[in-house]
Amino acid sequence: MHISYKPLWHTLIERNMRKEDLRLAAGLTTNMIANMGKEGKHISMDTLARICETLDCGIMDVIELASDEPSTTGGNDNGKTERKNHRERH
Repeated sequence: MHISYKPLWHTLIERNMRKEDLRLAAGLTTNMIANMGKEGKHISMDTLARICETLDCGIMDVIELASDEPSTTGGNDNGKTERKNHRERH
């Protein structure tokens, strides 16, 4: 499992806000915004609270737990596609 900021990006879109608008309103640094766009990078709970306060929203409007498991639409096919492509090339 990892933390995803997808709900935050959706919240910003719904409110017609840019990341820069949030950065200025919440007093965030450009590095904080950049880290939220990178998988595996985290920001502090204080920063999350500041974002929630700025947007007047709950934590679930900002983050979610996302599975590290491959999705059923594009996930692991146990190598079937790779084997098929290999056969087609030879």
